[in-house]
Amino acid sequence: MSKPDHEPKSEKALRKAIIATALTMSGRGLSPGRSGNVSARFERGMLITPTGMAYDELEPKDIVFVDADGGVMGGQRKPSSEWHFHLAAYAVRPDRHALVHTHSMHATVLACAHKPIPAFHYMVAVAGGNDIPCVPYATFGTEDLARHVAAGLKNRDACLMAQHGQVALGATLEGALELAFEVEALAEQYFKVLQLGDAHILPDDEMAVMVEKFKSYGQKAQG
Repeated sequence: MSKPDHEPKSEKALRKAIIATALTMSGRGLSPGRSGNVSARFERGMLITPTGMAYDELEPKDIVFVDADGGVMGGQRKPSSEWHFHLAAYAVRPDRHALVHTHSMHATVLACAHKPIPAFHYMVAVAGGNDIPCVPYATFGTEDLARHVAAGLKNRDACLMAQHGQVALGATLEGALELAFEVEALAEQYFKVLQLGDAHILPDDEMAVMVEKFKSYGQKAQG
């Protein structure tokens, strides 16, 4: 029997995993300084990194539980200012359980130019479609931005945010982080292709085949 993509963890283990994900995200250059944030679905809400704290200073108790309605119980740290779009993403994607938001260099460059990542390479399909969209700009930490991100992720596992950065969803924290790295790699490749001229785009029917192939890629097909 195959194992589910998402296996529940204890709250303490999940808090530790969120910190480990944030440390890897930052340490490997996806988000400089204290930028970016990480969350995981938990019970009736989510656990998310706190605002304004260095990742290497975080302890499990610093990770914040935010209820599905946006409520935060007293005695906790303040959650990331971007908690709105994390909750919005989980609301439209009940099949996903983790989210990584980064300010990675090339994804952010494209986002500042309002350029989505089209099907210049078949690996774009790893995000679930024939492109990685760029959603409109809105002030960080607002409901407007949350609506834009939710729309961008309704049928994709990743999107760019204009003048901001990138967001990646996953069934697990590991999956979300892996996708964030892949989005940055694709963004860098696409940026370099554009230096040579127009990109050659794969047709939609081929990308539909790629999307299906990625559903059973690697170990996913094993029982």
